Amino acid sequence: MSQSEYLEVFIDESQEHLQTLNDNLMKLEKEPADISIVGEIFRSAHTLKGMGATMGFEDLAHLTHNMENVLDLIRNEQLEVTSHVMDVVFESVDDLEEMVVDISNGGDGSRDVQEAVKKLEALQHGEKAADPQTEAAAAVEAAPAPENTGSVQEDYDEYERTVLTQSKEQGYYPYKIEIVLDEQTMLKAARVYMVFEVLEQVGDIIKSTPPADDLEDENFEFAFVITVISSVEKEELEKRVMKVSEIASVTIEEVDVTFQEKHPAPKTEEASPAPAAADQAKKKEPKSKKQDKKEETPKKGNELNKTIRVNIDRLDVLMNLFEELVIDRGRLEQISSDLDNSELSETVERMSRISGDLQEIILNMRMMPVDQVFNRFPRMVRSLSKELGKQVNLEITGAETELDRTIIDEIGDPLVHLIRNSIDHGVEEPHVREAAGKPAQGTVQLRAYHSGNHVFIEIEDDGAGIDQDKIIKKALDNGVVTEDDIEKMSDQQIFGLMFSSGFSTAEEITDISGRGVGLDVVRSTFETLGGSVTVDSEFGQGSLFSVQLPLTLSIIDVMLVEVGEEKYGVPLTAIVETAIVSKEEVYSAHNQKVIDFRGNVIPLVFLNDIFQVPDHEREAETEYYSLVIVSKGDKIAGLVVDSLIGQHDVVLKSLGNYLTNVFAISGATILGDGQVALILDSNALIK
Repeated sequence: MSQSEYLEVFIDESQEHLQTLNDNLMKLEKEPADISIVGEIFRSAHTLKGMGATMGFEDLAHLTHNMENVLDLIRNEQLEVTSHVMDVVFESVDDLEEMVVDISNGGDGSRDVQEAVKKLEALQHGEKAADPQTEAAAAVEAAPAPENTGSVQEDYDEYERTVLTQSKEQGYYPYKIEIVLDEQTMLKAARVYMVFEVLEQVGDIIKSTPPADDLEDENFEFAFVITVISSVEKEELEKRVMKVSEIASVTIEEVDVTFQEKHPAPKTEEASPAPAAADQAKKKEPKSKKQDKKEETPKKGNELNKTIRVNIDRLDVLMNLFEELVIDRGRLEQISSDLDNSELSETVERMSRISGDLQEIILNMRMMPVDQVFNRFPRMVRSLSKELGKQVNLEITGAETELDRTIIDEIGDPLVHLIRNSIDHGVEEPHVREAAGKPAQGTVQLRAYHSGNHVFIEIEDDGAGIDQDKIIKKALDNGVVTEDDIEKMSDQQIFGLMFSSGFSTAEEITDISGRGVGLDVVRSTFETLGGSVTVDSEFGQGSLFSVQLPLTLSIIDVMLVEVGEEKYGVPLTAIVETAIVSKEEVYSAHNQKVIDFRGNVIPLVFLNDIFQVPDHEREAETEYYSLVIVSKGDKIAGLVVDSLIGQHDVVLKSLGNYLTNVFAISGATILGDGQVALILDSNALIK
């Protein structure tokens, strides 16, 4: 397999590790004393460095290597976690993210990281009093520095001495091998692994100092010691080890078993196995450790094999094929109904049930947790609050709530704008909050939850709230509404004026807000997705933005209606109810036909006029109107149709590139009888 074929896996896994870095760095800033978090960060950075170096992305590997050194100091409690330290590390992560984005866009991932590297090195040199890692030097007493090639002192417990003695009696040579890596080595763990592989080809490894886990995690400087039993001469071992690249020196000595027996290592609770266990070890060692590893590996593999990584394009193809199946299912149901054959009806009913189950499974496969979007916000809030000189705590709940991938892809930017809006306009500066009797730190809550066939996302802050008078003044100045309109509007409707194009209450234009571009686009995006956004606020106490979204956009429930010879589908999510009213109940107001429906004046929208339906003569033939009452936020309208056909599951298909921006039409579907029905965008019909 060529390197290019690994690129997609590299990009996916790099993005996952970068997100893990961001999440854990945020945790570390809140809990600087928790060293276990540093371990998680270090592992992600180390893996990222290894992948980058393997794929040939030098700048990425170089920057991560320097970031590892700083994390190493923190892990060994030689560097305190301060705001400045976290800022430098976060800047490095930002550079890494930019490099991965460049690679995913077809670039070579190169970037000028000298500035970031200098800052990281300044942290190392400014805070470090000693070498960051001393474990290897402590265990390998005579090898504190890479250039030392003198005699190595190694201690063995009773178990290990027994193995060495038994092996010597059977004609094997017990060797102590000190290996020093080149100081420029970036993938130390990879070199250790290669050395182990070489030695295991001609012998059995009894012990390593530091232990294998520390070597794997690179918890050592450049020197490590391996004790190995082999039948080959030490010159042969040295040749084999030196074939591994980036090895500075190799020192091999034969272990003096007699000396070890006369000068045993101090007993510890761990180093004294029972006599029976020692006898067994004589027969089975040193392969027992390998066997343990082999036993553990399949279990780990079984765990990992429960999930697989599937390219999203394949899921899209699967969804498209199933959509065709849904269309054919509708056609079969239509044929079965026309023929009235019992056996055919039973078969079609069974196929409908099975395809219904299959539909649910496929739709669930496309569902992703909103955490995919939410996880980028803590970093953003941290950066923005520092920039504005505010103290803000972001609380996230319901991140496991799932949405269709198509919707997930679209909601990121609008949510970013709403959160930035809450921090910039909502949350006050610390001294203002304290003067108002609030804690200096403001709170922004980001919530997601299911309700029926919808997902609600709420953004609530405990800031200054929304000043209605300010909104009214701005709306009147901009000519958005008149004073007569204002008198008739509810609080919700007044708050809704903020979503008007070009509307902003910011006193001055900044990089964050004030240009009047944003909330109107936010609303438009959510409405395009079949959703809506509302706002509620209490002045001085805070604001709540609530976003309502459908679970999926691919297969939807519609009410099929007929206008003339044409059929249209109205999404059920937009329908309040259906009704039949007499023409005598219809009135005219301001050149608009309306009805008094349940105490509300509802304007009527005649679809035959909107879509210029040809040869439409049914209106004169009947004394009643068939209505579909639809809503858009708190606005309601009645769609006038000829007849109501019924509820159907349909596949929403795009109209293609040739029919873009068709008014009030969001797509089309193929019905069971082969006819094409257009799907209405009811939001466009309500003004």
